Amino acid sequence: MNPTAKTTASTSPAPIRKWMVLVSVMFGIIMIILDSTVVNVAFQTLRREFGGTLADSQWVLSIYVLALGITTPVSGFLGDRFGSKTVYLLGLIMFVIGSFACGLAPSLGWLIVARAFQGVGGGLSQPLGPAMLYRTFPQNEIGRALGIFGIALSVGPALGPILGGTLVDANLWRFIFFINIPIGIAGVLMGSRFLPNFKAPKVPRFDPLGLVLSIIGFGSVLYGATVAESSGWTSGPALTFFGVGTVALIAFAIVELFVVKEPMLNLRMFAIRNFAFAAFVGYVATVALFGAEFLMPIYLQAFRGRTALEAGFILLAVAAGSIITNPIAGRLYDRVGPRAIVVTGFALILVNTFQLQQLGALTPIPFIMVLLFIRGLGVGLVLQTTFTTSLGSIPRTEVARGSSLQNSTRFVVQAVAVAALATVLSSSLSPEVRNQSARAVEISPAGVVQRFGICETPGVAQEDNVPASSAGLTGPGRAAARTAIQKSCDENILGFETTYRVTFFAAMLALVVALFLPGWPGAWAGRAGLDTSARPVISGGH
Repeated sequence: MNPTAKTTASTSPAPIRKWMVLVSVMFGIIMIILDSTVVNVAFQTLRREFGGTLADSQWVLSIYVLALGITTPVSGFLGDRFGSKTVYLLGLIMFVIGSFACGLAPSLGWLIVARAFQGVGGGLSQPLGPAMLYRTFPQNEIGRALGIFGIALSVGPALGPILGGTLVDANLWRFIFFINIPIGIAGVLMGSRFLPNFKAPKVPRFDPLGLVLSIIGFGSVLYGATVAESSGWTSGPALTFFGVGTVALIAFAIVELFVVKEPMLNLRMFAIRNFAFAAFVGYVATVALFGAEFLMPIYLQAFRGRTALEAGFILLAVAAGSIITNPIAGRLYDRVGPRAIVVTGFALILVNTFQLQQLGALTPIPFIMVLLFIRGLGVGLVLQTTFTTSLGSIPRTEVARGSSLQNSTRFVVQAVAVAALATVLSSSLSPEVRNQSARAVEISPAGVVQRFGICETPGVAQEDNVPASSAGLTGPGRAAARTAIQKSCDENILGFETTYRVTFFAAMLALVVALFLPGWPGAWAGRAGLDTSARPVISGGH
């Protein structure tokens, strides 16, 4: 019997079973998202442990993002062809195996290969989780389900730095990978028991040209963004990879739109008004969330001298706000639609971004946590609501492909946006200050990180706040070092303000677009109000 015949848009599973589907998916997804941030904290420890150069060690982080970004576009196609449950569980199993291999890694090369294996597994599973929720829950509960699911998307990135910092401080860095194993096994066992195995009514054709072009296009752009973040947009490797990626993605779009009859990623979904508007607003929400996660650790660690673990606890405020508003937004979505929710969320983000622009060198940390909490409230209203709206704008039979399209494009937007923000921040600094900033965190020959903040170091008087390399200076030499440090602090704070101003204008644009989403004060009839039930499956090329 066709699995799709058991669970349709009009027949939902038993109440207990559908909520167990939600719990099963949350277990798997939170593990994948957690791993995207937990390793960042341990980066210097991994580099020291394996004796790798900075360029070689960076692949531990980059290869995971690349593998995620390359695999995500094909996830929906594989789910339609072999069953969403089958591919989702395969991805989780690969992730668990990759985590085990990472924890046992005897060399840097082994670790990089294992991280790539992790990323492939994560890329297969991540888009299919919300797609299965969308096809499991009835129309009037979709917002509520995805709102609760959004908690995992908020908690995962926030817990990563704390968990990673705690394990690294305890000299248990291998457990940042081993911790995934029991979580992943639980996710696989629950998924095997409770998840429905949706398939497309018709087995889709394989699109080899689209697959090759998507791998080259998405992979090159993501790697180009990684290079641009560290080396600048005008560096040779960044320009090369961005150029190759752009050409490949243009060719990919032409092939998917006009050549193949059954495209791997159906770009014609962007012709649907609500899908396109919700996707655009979601992209900006992604920038708001991950932009804050990029900028605030720099501010807290490089400027204010906090450790990675301390910064992780401070950034928990964002997750706390999101945890509150995610389920509220889900319930409201089912009743009033996305417009009022998203507009309210971006209004909060706009005001909050303006406040973050005003941060000074010594702004009290408790006040910063209040601002981050407010930002979390806004992001919780926006992020999952836009995702829910975009998937609700397409036929249920295409939600796996739609989720793949949304996730893969959000990956690119996130990577490029973070690289752009890094460039804006760096371009605000004079060359001598850039050099000074590069020495904000120094590593001694013994591999010990010297705690130092350009604007302040906790427990150190301002007049004594100099990096370890200048600690022995006295008289005019020490005064000159303090003058240089103060100049560096002033320019960095100004650059921080400029960077947040960019996100302010982006959020303003998203707020205007959000006004065109459906919902209150207009009529709203839930997913049926998006008028997709009678829409045929969107065709590809001719």
